[in-house]
Amino acid sequence: MLGMLFILAANATPIPPDSTGDHHFQHTLSTTASPETIWSIWTNVERWHEWDTGLRQAELKGDFVVGAKGRLLPDKGPKARFKVVAVEAGQSYTFKTQLPFGGLYVKRYLEVREGQTFFTHEVWFGGFSGRFFAKRLGAGYRALLPGVLEKIREMAEGGAS
Repeated sequence: MLGMLFILAANATPIPPDSTGDHHFQHTLSTTASPETIWSIWTNVERWHEWDTGLRQAELKGDFVVGAKGRLLPDKGPKARFKVVAVEAGQSYTFKTQLPFGGLYVKRYLEVREGQTFFTHEVWFGGFSGRFFAKRLGAGYRALLPGVLEKIREMAEGGAS
């Protein structure tokens, strides 16, 4: 019974924690680019390394849909597998990178207000080991976010998607 609960918990898409700090953080920027342009940049996985300064390579097997799986090669550390766990086409998606007894979740979402596109990257560590990995990795990931979003804005406003 305990094993079944563990399997269910490991495969569930958790709600981001209410806490902040290195366990759960986000960054938002606005742009004059259209939401479609940002979405195109976000969902072109093979080009993530062009704006995500923590990545050397990324690949996705198949279409960008719930259940799609891919691999990430970070600048530091071993290759990691990820899975797209939620998609609202043209608006948001979440992917999970598996960690031992937990996961790193990244949610990216758009909002249009007053003629501007606001785009957000939200990151949280979940599962039994979430706080452990947050203490070791969270500050570094958090520090990268503003620059990552700035690169996306530059690409979007420059027309490269």
